[in-house]
Amino acid sequence: MYSFQSRVRYSEVDSERKLSIAGIVNYFQDCSNFQSEDLEVGIDYLNERHMMWVINFWQIKVDRLPLMGEEITVCTAPYELKSFMGLRNFWMEDREGNSLVRANSVWTLIDTEKGRPVGVTREMLDRYTIRERLEMDYAPRKIRVPEAEEEREPIIITHAHLDTNHHVNNGQYVTLAMNYLPEDFQIGELRAEYRRQVFLGDTLHPALSHGSEGAIIVSMNDGEGKPYAVVEFIRN
Repeated sequence: MYSFQSRVRYSEVDSERKLSIAGIVNYFQDCSNFQSEDLEVGIDYLNERHMMWVINFWQIKVDRLPLMGEEITVCTAPYELKSFMGLRNFWMEDREGNSLVRANSVWTLIDTEKGRPVGVTREMLDRYTIRERLEMDYAPRKIRVPEAEEEREPIIITHAHLDTNHHVNNGQYVTLAMNYLPEDFQIGELRAEYRRQVFLGDTLHPALSHGSEGAIIVSMNDGEGKPYAVVEFIRN
């Protein structure tokens, strides 16, 4: 397990002074990156070998959103590494060790020159400690997209949407999709399925639909209606 402590900053909270969902995703991404860097299998290691980790799926379950100024501990651990796949849990706790947020994620290791999956290296297997899977209800990784009920204005991808892999960062899809939620929508859980990478200058065509039990599904599509990414928001 890897963890770091922090304090919720004003720049990370929403209008209710609670840590935003985007802030949660950023904390979790930071945590896994800190671990990889400390184990010397981080960005430089991957770049030298023409590799990158690409996320396929997020499931984030909110138990309680911490408030501005609250002390938190952010944790992560892989629970399976095999072939070209990495399965990783994340969780966030308050000062007393109570659960704030729990998450599951699925990643693929990609050869950036050949554009296809590549096997996890011996160094990764040796340096990452595998932990038992976090206790939570694991949702299916595939999100069924109903027929779109509403289409929104296209979004042109700019440099601000990109990360060190030069594609749209996974957290950006969540942030963009949240713009279409009703003001009174309290997120209790989200799933995000990433199907294809999006690059500078590409155009996203957001489409909204409703799932079961009041869930809202935002599909970020190409010009032909095929999803790049799908985000499902479930009410608290």
